Amino acid sequence: MTRGAVREVDLPGSPPVVSTGRPPWWLVGVALLLGALVTADLLSRGRLERMDLRMSEVVSDWGLQDSAAYPLVWVLTQVGGRVTILVVLAGLVGYLAWRRGTWVPAIRVLLAVAVLTAGVYAIKHGTGRTAPAFPGSYFFHDDGASFPSGHVANAVLMWGVARWQAVQYGLSPTVQRTFWWLSIAGPLVTGAAMVSLDFHWVTDAVVGAAAGIVLLGVVHALDAIILSRWVYAHEGPGTT
Repeated sequence: MTRGAVREVDLPGSPPVVSTGRPPWWLVGVALLLGALVTADLLSRGRLERMDLRMSEVVSDWGLQDSAAYPLVWVLTQVGGRVTILVVLAGLVGYLAWRRGTWVPAIRVLLAVAVLTAGVYAIKHGTGRTAPAFPGSYFFHDDGASFPSGHVANAVLMWGVARWQAVQYGLSPTVQRTFWWLSIAGPLVTGAAMVSLDFHWVTDAVVGAAAGIVLLGVVHALDAIILSRWVYAHEGPGTT
């Protein structure tokens, strides 16, 4: 596996037409700070909770859940769905394994799934925030799992990983641009759809995006510190 992974570096491919999308450390820091401040405000029942309530009232008046537009908007929420993205990523990593002889992208995807599951669900269970449609007047409850939005975090992280692989392994410019578009628009479309159907509060989506940025930075860092060094340490003879 490692020989194939290293050999792939020298295979011809399309030049990068977009960046790999590794978030700079200042952006990771801003996202971490934003997430912490929003969480602290919500736990103290501050202004952001009142803003969420007002926005939820507006969204409820739209009545999208009971309209003919519901199926279309629901489909848009799946741009950040785990199953949707993993199906695409399975095709991507399978193609790279077949054509380039490397399983490194698959390992990166598994690493991203692991940190996403651990990080997002730790916050969800730690805060226990209920969704807008949760019965009763609870905002924090043992059964609450609305905060942050897992769909938005998933869209930021997993489409970001897909974009990274497409650029690094020199896939066609069209593929690179497609994953660039999904890494940018995917979280926005997902968050807007989830909020418009009153599945999530606005702050759920905001902190979901912040969590996704932080976790994408973590995956890139772990790759640089551990995975890539391990790959190059196992270079076969004659590789450069």
